[in-house]
Amino acid sequence: MGGAVVGRETGVRPRRLRRTPGLRAMVRETRLSSEQLIYPIFVQPAGVALQPVESMPGVMRWPVDRVDEPAGEALETGVGAVLLFGIPPAKDARGSGADDPEGVVQQAVRRLKARWPELVVVTDVCLCEYTEHGHCGILRERRGTMEVDNDKTLERLAATAVSHAEAGADIVAPSSMMDDQVRAIRQALDAAGWEDVAVMAYSAKFASAFYGPFREAAGSAPAFGDRRAYQMDPANAREALREVALDVAQGADIVMVKPALAYLDVVRAVREAMALPVAAYNVSGEYAMVEAAARQGWIDRRAVVLESLTAMARAGADLIITYHAVEAARWLREG
Repeated sequence: MGGAVVGRETGVRPRRLRRTPGLRAMVRETRLSSEQLIYPIFVQPAGVALQPVESMPGVMRWPVDRVDEPAGEALETGVGAVLLFGIPPAKDARGSGADDPEGVVQQAVRRLKARWPELVVVTDVCLCEYTEHGHCGILRERRGTMEVDNDKTLERLAATAVSHAEAGADIVAPSSMMDDQVRAIRQALDAAGWEDVAVMAYSAKFASAFYGPFREAAGSAPAFGDRRAYQMDPANAREALREVALDVAQGADIVMVKPALAYLDVVRAVREAMALPVAAYNVSGEYAMVEAAARQGWIDRRAVVLESLTAMARAGADLIITYHAVEAARWLREG
């Protein structure tokens, strides 16, 4: 009661600026736009049938000779960037398809840049989609167990990044969480004459349970064990700042937090600590939960998607990688 009296006495009524849609829009603190969004696309060999991803309704594996369909749809809605993941025709222990000049990602990059030079093409740089064991690097035996050899993996990541740059990628995005991966890639790009290709580092990539549907989409589930020895412990936030700082020192142009929704506190901490652009990855499990609840009629799908993306931007994400990018851009255009 006392608060209400004070409000009347001082004339303070925050609701005045919430009264109409126009007033609310005028004072809105966080503005979401299609230019912030990056659309992930899964690419497989040409001639293969278009394949839906069961656990991610609406998401497809696109044959490389049709990759301009989702990319063109993204551009038409105002989404100016795509992130490519490759699904090779064959896998081996060293992930040979990752840096193959005729690999699916390299073909897709050339195809997209030839048609739309203005499209920002980002490529995922990792080995998990290309190795027969599903881990993110080259394996070695140590102390009686198999583990990822950090330094041998750096050579493969650097070669992959250079092959993507040669194909025409604007940004390479190392996601394997190997120590010194940004330095190795930056040095290799510069040595090959690709100083203008940017690095978007998966700097704070957590060993999250939210990645399950992606592993179905990319065929990248580990054949044994898990990735906790190289991806971050979900309980750690201070360590995320350390990882980000290391990537910035090694030459990253953009840093990323992955996942997004369950790690908004980390997005905010990174935003406050760093001047570089910050990306957040709205991952497959987050997408799948929304889709599943919407199909049951339990949530307003459009409202929940836009609210979630706005929360990521509000936390400090300049860029948001999301499977909802195209639909969200349409909704934003409709107002």
